[in-house]
Amino acid sequence: MDLEDLRAVSYTATQAQVLSSYRAGLFPMGIGSGGTGRMGWWGPRRRGVLLPGDLKVSKSLRKSMRHFECSVNTGFEHVIRACADPSRPGSWITEDIISLYLGLHKDGWAHSVEIRSEGILVGGLYGVAMGSFFAGESMFHTRRDASKAALVHLVSLFDETLDNHPSEPGAKNAVSSAPTSIDNDDDHHRWLIDTQWQTSHLASLGVSEISGLEYSTRLDSALRGHRCQVILNK
Repeated sequence: MDLEDLRAVSYTATQAQVLSSYRAGLFPMGIGSGGTGRMGWWGPRRRGVLLPGDLKVSKSLRKSMRHFECSVNTGFEHVIRACADPSRPGSWITEDIISLYLGLHKDGWAHSVEIRSEGILVGGLYGVAMGSFFAGESMFHTRRDASKAALVHLVSLFDETLDNHPSEPGAKNAVSSAPTSIDNDDDHHRWLIDTQWQTSHLASLGVSEISGLEYSTRLDSALRGHRCQVILNK
């Protein structure tokens, strides 16, 4: 973390504050050791993002994925607690953060992707979805490639084409082989995955860095879409 990326500090963090911060291009993370102390609201000058078409899947990762089972929202608390393991380097997820995001999950904002092998949870990720925007918070693995597999599965869901507009009563989230008029209606429905900062691990998967100004533009467009939240709330 670079303190020059810190935009504000508060003594508390509510669900409403967290959701508003994402819409403003910020994200919460405590400024003390291990994420303790006052809450920091961060907005990196160089933002790590995964954009449509940029995902890199190696041959070895494809091979690993044959041995994994993927799911969504079947073990959110298990995933966030695994991400919060204090023995992990750079651990920052506190009990207060866990409680906060469990509430966001209950209300349909926070989601998890689980990776299992023979029924055992071996990797996953969690974050918050709004429109066509997904704010990735953390990921973990106990088996090689399991966290990467979680991201690959997430992207595969977002790349699905929706047959119906989510505002239509009774619309079904079916997958179509042909793009709909919604998807062709400029870039407002192109998804955006925010990874906060770029790391070497994420870069190997296709995560790039963009300026804060470009991030704001892409965020505004993605928030007006529908893809991520509709798919994850199926």
